[in-house]
Amino acid sequence: MRRLTVIQLLPALEAGGVERSAIEVAEARVAAGHRAIVVSAGGRLLPALEQVGGEHIRLDIGRKSLLTLRHVPALRALFLRESADVVHARSRLPAWLAVRALQGMAASRRPPLVTTVHGLNSPSRYSAVMTRGERIICVSDTVRRYVQSHYPQVDPGRLQVIPRGVDPDLFPRAPHPDAALRQHFAGEIAQLGGSGPLLLLPGRGTRLKGHADALRLLASLRLQGSDARLWLPGAREVGREAYIAEMQAEALRLGIGGAVAFTAPTSRIADAYAASSLVLQLSRKPEAFGRTVIEALSVGRPVLGWAHGGVGELLAKLQPAGAVPAFDESALLASAVTLLAQPPPSLATMPYTLRAMQDATLALYQTLADDASNPAAR
Repeated sequence: MRRLTVIQLLPALEAGGVERSAIEVAEARVAAGHRAIVVSAGGRLLPALEQVGGEHIRLDIGRKSLLTLRHVPALRALFLRESADVVHARSRLPAWLAVRALQGMAASRRPPLVTTVHGLNSPSRYSAVMTRGERIICVSDTVRRYVQSHYPQVDPGRLQVIPRGVDPDLFPRAPHPDAALRQHFAGEIAQLGGSGPLLLLPGRGTRLKGHADALRLLASLRLQGSDARLWLPGAREVGREAYIAEMQAEALRLGIGGAVAFTAPTSRIADAYAASSLVLQLSRKPEAFGRTVIEALSVGRPVLGWAHGGVGELLAKLQPAGAVPAFDESALLASAVTLLAQPPPSLATMPYTLRAMQDATLALYQTLADDASNPAAR
């Protein structure tokens, strides 16, 4: 098998599922003996890319400005210079630049384009660029159905579902309850003490993550006599101070101010799952996938979430008891009580693994590269 060069395009390497997926694929490509090049504006995850052997080209291809079009010639020159076998665009503006760069290349030297639809973006001509790939990766069946519904002109044969996955070595099953980890975090964060269950809702400091729903759930549990606590890692971030102040005021109004911890993101998220009794995924807007679900289940913690989007899809397949009709707070409380009273879930196998995602993506690259080198097959 010849050594292939795949160039992934994304706005930056700061944080998030898009960035993590790009690095995970780069790692698998390098491990398989291929070249992995990422084009972005850089960011705090750049060292992680370089650590796995990926190469980085710094171009600010995610800035929403007409000036960004000046990078089209540079991209075209890069594709030619590096003899790219596949170009993989993971975001809308980089995808537009890739399409323009590829249009200016001779067919004999033009690499195939792959796009990944990572989110449920509002349908528009701008968003439609993500359907321009020779293959369109959808990170869930939810995304595949979304694309088919809003872009019916797309050939279904170009759509391929490759779900994101969890590395079980990084999210190993932990004893339930993990009293030592609970005590450790309670020593750092006073609100996490007590004898009752710990609820965990990881997520950014935005209303869409459903923090207010989690606060009301906690208040209801405590009214029933439970000493339940709630940890919101990731909620506290720069620029979201007004939102946190609003949520803290709501917690005080509900009488649970001393039982809620709003913190910055934690680098020990697997331990946070292990320390908890129940993990919440209450995004008000349907998500494309819902990595929290598989991470928590890998650790052996039950998940409670709204039954819509990718989260609802995952819960329906892996832990149906945790899927609650969207925004039904009475059902949410009843399900929380039930899940907290039951033994933790035990999956025989986790179908959504990092290795499965990597293998499927690399196989897709290989197929496209082989077809590109054989004109009769294209």
